Amino acid sequence: MTQVADFRSDTVTRPTPAMRRAMAEAVVGDDVLGDDPTVRELEREVAALLGKEAALFVPSGSQGNQIAAHIHARPGEEIAVGDNAHTYDWEMAGLAAISGLQARALPAEKGRIDLDAARATLREAGGHRPACRLLTTENTHNFHGGAVVPLDHLQALREVALERGAKVHLDGARLWNAAAASGVDLSAYGATADSVMTCLSKGLGAPIGSVLSGDTAFIERAHDVRKMLGGGMRQVGVLAAPALLAVREQRERLVEDHVRATRLGDGFLEAADVELTYGPPETNIVFVRAVGRDAAALVTTLEQAGVLTFATGPETLRFVTHYDVDDICVERALEAFHAALR
Repeated sequence: MTQVADFRSDTVTRPTPAMRRAMAEAVVGDDVLGDDPTVRELEREVAALLGKEAALFVPSGSQGNQIAAHIHARPGEEIAVGDNAHTYDWEMAGLAAISGLQARALPAEKGRIDLDAARATLREAGGHRPACRLLTTENTHNFHGGAVVPLDHLQALREVALERGAKVHLDGARLWNAAAASGVDLSAYGATADSVMTCLSKGLGAPIGSVLSGDTAFIERAHDVRKMLGGGMRQVGVLAAPALLAVREQRERLVEDHVRATRLGDGFLEAADVELTYGPPETNIVFVRAVGRDAAALVTTLEQAGVLTFATGPETLRFVTHYDVDDICVERALEAFHAALR
């Protein structure tokens, strides 16, 4: 058996040899005390890319999202999210458990939260209803097929939030992919939100970590909340060093992942009774539905052929491309998929 082709997620990427060398040679200090120069460099660089004043290195994207919600809203208040949002469906109800917040899911098409729904939901407290203080957007949108939410829609949501006196947080776990696919500058996306979380351990391939960005006062509070959540790390420059390389060297190649995702989508459609749940892929995520077939059984059959993926519904599979899968892996996945259907 040749090397397994792993399409389960872009989180499975392994650090490059250059990243491993950077880890070994990193200049470090105690980050909780603010003494790690490599972490400081990473935070400054990401903040500048997003057009923000400051940033904070955190262990995970989920923690970054939870810190932002904890700061922007108070216990007993609401936050508005799009349906199928990562903060709503995939963070262990952290909004309620950690911050005492009630999440209200709004209709969203391919990650575009309905403007009228947002306007009606963001409000002050009154009439037996809690205040809704925060709108969380997501770009790219994972479970809407890796869709790129257009800049003008994010800007319109920002205007709605401003007129309603609410804050905006952008879950930009794959914002790097959105920028690569759209050509929109990262700072333009950053301007649509008060705070932005970006992951380093997905398409960019760093081993661990995300960055939360915002204004200086927000990041000062974020330091305290990170500590409260157990996210304070010590000589973490060994993780910031490969992350810096990822930010500097891996962004341009993300378009290769998008091309391979398009090839996967086109190849899947060569089979009968197969459809792409969200249409042609815009970035590196492909949801494919094999009508009338058991997705869990397909996953097992594909695994036996050396292709790993996830079932996301009774008939639906998700494939994610990244730099650890090449053109040969894509063709092997298509061959195994068609063989499994036969």
